Amino acid sequence: MTKRQKRNLCRIIGGAVLLLSAFLLEHVWLADARLVLRMLLYLPAYFLVGYDVLWEAFSNILRGQVFDENFLMAIATVGALAVAFLPGAEAEFAEAVFVMIFYQTGELFQSVAVGKSRRSISALMDIRPETARVERAGEEAEVSPEEVAVGQVIVIRPGEKIPLDGCVLSGRSDLNTLALTGEAAPRAVEVGDTVVSGCTNLTGALRVRVEKPFSESTVSRILQLMENMGTRKSRSEQFITRFAKYYTPFVVIAALLVAFLPPLFSGNFGGSFAMWLSRALTFLVISCPCALVISVPLSFFGGIGGASRMGVLIKGSQDLEALSKTEIAVFDKTGTLTCGSFTVTDVFPVGVSREELVMLAAAAESESNHPIAKALHAAAGERSLPKPERVTEVAGRGIRAHVLGEEVAVGNLALMQEVGADAVSIPASGTVVFVARNGTYQGAVVISDTVKPGAAAAVRDLAACGVSRTVMLTGDRRETARQVAEQVGVTEWHAELLPIDKVHEVEVLLAAPHKGTLVFVGDGINDAPVLARADVGVAMGALGSDVAIEAADVVLMDDDPRKLARAIRHARRTLSIVRQNIVLALSVKGAVMLCAALGILGRWQMPLAIFADVGVAVIAILNAMRTLRQAK
Repeated sequence: MTKRQKRNLCRIIGGAVLLLSAFLLEHVWLADARLVLRMLLYLPAYFLVGYDVLWEAFSNILRGQVFDENFLMAIATVGALAVAFLPGAEAEFAEAVFVMIFYQTGELFQSVAVGKSRRSISALMDIRPETARVERAGEEAEVSPEEVAVGQVIVIRPGEKIPLDGCVLSGRSDLNTLALTGEAAPRAVEVGDTVVSGCTNLTGALRVRVEKPFSESTVSRILQLMENMGTRKSRSEQFITRFAKYYTPFVVIAALLVAFLPPLFSGNFGGSFAMWLSRALTFLVISCPCALVISVPLSFFGGIGGASRMGVLIKGSQDLEALSKTEIAVFDKTGTLTCGSFTVTDVFPVGVSREELVMLAAAAESESNHPIAKALHAAAGERSLPKPERVTEVAGRGIRAHVLGEEVAVGNLALMQEVGADAVSIPASGTVVFVARNGTYQGAVVISDTVKPGAAAAVRDLAACGVSRTVMLTGDRRETARQVAEQVGVTEWHAELLPIDKVHEVEVLLAAPHKGTLVFVGDGINDAPVLARADVGVAMGALGSDVAIEAADVVLMDDDPRKLARAIRHARRTLSIVRQNIVLALSVKGAVMLCAALGILGRWQMPLAIFADVGVAVIAILNAMRTLRQAK
C-alpha cells in the first residue's frame, strides 16, 4: 500500500472507533439529550473520515464541476445529518457517518485494486533499459541509452537488458524475448545477427554495433504505443464518457423531484417532507456512476496489458473492440503463412548425382546475393565451392559462368534453349532452376517458400472461434498459391496480385455483406496500404520492424500466426467482461434506486445504497482485473 492508502486506512479505523464510541454514548447516557448535542457526538468521526470528500465537493463547485461523486456523497451525508431537525423526521446521525466510512472503505479498496492492476501492466511492460555500457577510447562507460549514437559499440553482459537495436559484432548468446514476443523459449544469436532492445541477454557477453538511436528503437516505439493507447477509445468507453456527462445531472434533478414533488401531493403519496427528503438523499448515494467510469476503462486497459503478455501489442481499446468482432481474416502469403525464405525443396538430376547438380548451380551463383542464389548456397552446405569465372548475367533468363573450365548455365527454360540444352518443363510448386553444362542438360533444382509449421493450425483455430472466411492474397504464381492454400486450408485465395490489387480485393470483401470486421494480416513491410485499408491491420513477425509498428493496429511480435486466434479470443473475453460490468452496475443501481424512491427498503435503505454504489464498484473492478489474464 502507498503512504496515502495507509493514511486513509488509519482514518477509516479511527472514524469507526469514534462512531462506535458516539453510538454507545448516545444510547447509554444521552438517549434523551437534545438533537444538537447528539449530533455533536458524531461530528468528530464524520469530519475525520469525510473531510476530503467535503473539500473536494466544495472545490469542484468553485471550479464549475458540480456533478461528481464527491458532490453526491457530500449532499447525501450532510442531508442525512440535517434531516433529523425536520418535523416528524428520525435522527440518522450514525447512518450518515457509517455511509461515509463505508464509502471511504470502498474508495480505499478501489485505489488498491486499480493500483495493483496498473502495477501488473507496468511490470509486463518493464522493458525500458536504465543504462547502456558503451565502448569509448578502449574503456566501457555506463551512460543513458539516449546518449548512445548510431555506430557506437555497446557491451551487453549476461543478465542485462539490451538497451538499443543493433548488430552483433562479437560473442554468442541466448536472448530472452518473453517481454516482446510472449515466448519463453530463448533465441540464439551470434556474429552478424540483429538484436533488438527490450530483450534480456542470458548466457554470453555480446558486443553490438548500434544501428538506431534510442528514440527509434523497438523498446522506445513499444513504450510510446502503450502510453498513447488511451487516445484510441472504444465505442464502449465513448458511450460511458457521454453517459456520465448527462447521467449525473439527470439523477440530481430526479432526486430533487423525489424530495419535493410527492409532498405537494401528500394526499396521493403520503408521508412527510422529511421522509421523501431521506429517500432522495439515498437516491443520490446510489446514483454515483463510479462503477462504470472506473471499471470499463480499466477492463480495456487490463485487456491490452494481458495481450501484451503473449506478445500481442494492441494500439488502443477501439482496436481491441474491433478485433473481438472479427468475421473475415485476410492473409498475405509470403512471410505470413509461409516462412518468407527460399529453400531447395526438390532436385531432379539427369546423368549426375544430386550433390554435383547442386554444386554446379551454387558455384555458378556464388557471387550473387539473390534469394535463389542464397537458397542454392545453403543447399550446397559447408563445402568449398569452386570459384566461377567469366560470369555473365542474362537478363530475365539466368546466369552463364565457367566452373572448373566448363561452361555452366543456370536459369529458366529460355536460357536452356539458348545454350542448346534439351530441357523440359517440370510441374512443381516454386521456382524451377534448370542447369546445363557445356550445352548438355544436367537437371533441375526446385526452390520454394515453405509453409510455416503453425499456419494450418492458425486457420483451423480461426474457424473454431467463429471467423467465417479466411482469404489468402499473394503476388506469387497461381500454382504456388493454390498449393499453399490447400496446405493451410483457407476458404479462398487470389494470386498474381500487385500491391494495389490487394487493396482492391480487400475493398471487394469490405463491400460484401458482413456483420463483423475484416482483419488483414501481413508482414508490415510492403503491405502498409492494405493494413491501413482493413478494419484492423495486423502486422506479423514484427520484432524490430518499425514499419509494422507504425502501420498496423495490432502487432504480433513474433512469427506465430496462431496468436491471431488467441488475440481474438482474448479481445472477446475482454468485451464480455466490459458488458458484464455495465449490466451489473446499471441493473443493481436501477433496482435499488427504484426501491429507494418507493421507500420499500426501510432502515436498510442507506446501507443498501452504499452497496449499490461502492460495493458494485468494487465487484466491477475485481471483475475488470480478470482481463489481465490471457485467454487460452
